[in-house]
Amino acid sequence: MALKALDIYKLLPKKNCKECGFPTCLTFAMKLASGKADPDTCPYLDEATKHLLKGATRPPIRRVKIGVGERSFAIGEEIVLFRHDKSFVHPPGILFQVPDLQTAEEIRRVASRVKDEVFPRVGELLRVNGIAIRNDSGSPETFGKAVRVVEETAEFPEVLIAGSPASMEAALAECGNYRPLIHAATAENHGAMCALAKRSGAPLVVKARGIDALQELAATCEAAGVQDLVLDPAPETTCEFLQTATMIRRMALARTAPELGYPVYLDATVPGREEATLSLGILKYASVIVTTPREPASLLPALTLRQNIYTDPQKPIQMTPGIYRVNNPAPGDPLLLTVNFSLTYFTLLGYLESSRIPCFLLLVDTEGFSVLTAVASGKLNENLIRDSLQRFGVEAETGHRILVLPGYAAPLSGRVEEATGWKVLVGPRDAAEVPEFLEQSWKKAAPGGSPGPAPGP
Repeated sequence: MALKALDIYKLLPKKNCKECGFPTCLTFAMKLASGKADPDTCPYLDEATKHLLKGATRPPIRRVKIGVGERSFAIGEEIVLFRHDKSFVHPPGILFQVPDLQTAEEIRRVASRVKDEVFPRVGELLRVNGIAIRNDSGSPETFGKAVRVVEETAEFPEVLIAGSPASMEAALAECGNYRPLIHAATAENHGAMCALAKRSGAPLVVKARGIDALQELAATCEAAGVQDLVLDPAPETTCEFLQTATMIRRMALARTAPELGYPVYLDATVPGREEATLSLGILKYASVIVTTPREPASLLPALTLRQNIYTDPQKPIQMTPGIYRVNNPAPGDPLLLTVNFSLTYFTLLGYLESSRIPCFLLLVDTEGFSVLTAVASGKLNENLIRDSLQRFGVEAETGHRILVLPGYAAPLSGRVEEATGWKVLVGPRDAAEVPEFLEQSWKKAAPGGSPGPAPGP
């Protein structure tokens, strides 16, 4: 079982020497308890105590890295069952599967999609992580050629799926130095697969149906010297995956079964229910998900779901506060204020850019809260707006003192005018209506009798 911080503190030398990198032994104990420090960094612990602390303070789910370079990704290190307790850490890797029986051109086409296809969303770039090559032919030579095609197209993480050690060896000859994920060691072939994983330094999937069989096989592979494991419970239904993956996570977090303290693999290539299986895997503890190549209309919802689930629920995605220029504005063009919640910013930005109306956009720091939430909580107030106008030198940029507030901030309009001395216009609540509002209302309020912004073609 895991030791609590005070239990760990009792085992420490209590010198407060700072040689471990932390200011006190109590701080070090707290970091050890959360799995964020290594007992080896304390120079005064004896080997027996270090061994005890390493077993009791390591992350309950081992961190495993797949691939090398910029496109590599890490999985594991999760420490909670529910994301409202604490944010999930490593988003699952999603990989497109291709059979080695496809032509080189077909495989290259999928690899090129994985290499180049990117979906920008709220300041992040969403994409598929890599490719899984499946040895449907049963031929080592054909499998090796398929892997070679992928390697020639791009460098990104790969899963090698083959039951034959001979086929796996042929594939590793093409990409073994790039830490592909080997799938899979089973009760029948685990000796040879463990030897290949150790030789190549690649992580290894252990595949067995049922908790007991999976735990036994993982322990066997551990004893063979393979440290980076991924668990494939081989479910026959999505319901079975949900039950098994949840049990694995519970037992790993409770540290009652250390052999299950590894990330989980999911084969989502289930005819007729692939989208549901993919979504379930994202929601319920899969760390590597293999799916058939999805069209963008089907893929983007899954990538968006992954982004949302692996965002800290206590810390919204935020933009940097400041003044942003949209469509090359000049002095005299409109000034709009909004919050630094990224979804609000990108939604409003999309409508403004498509309207081609030049304007200034002032983002104020509401700690990532939406307009309505920030107004209700008091985080968006006249003092913040006044200070932001001064801090970012807004008047010097815009050449006027007219500010458009979001519709949900209408209750603040009078107080903002008193606090800032600026004229305040209240815009619509719906971002889609902002361009029309600017075309009509700004003409009346424009400084110096300006006719206001000209609508785009």
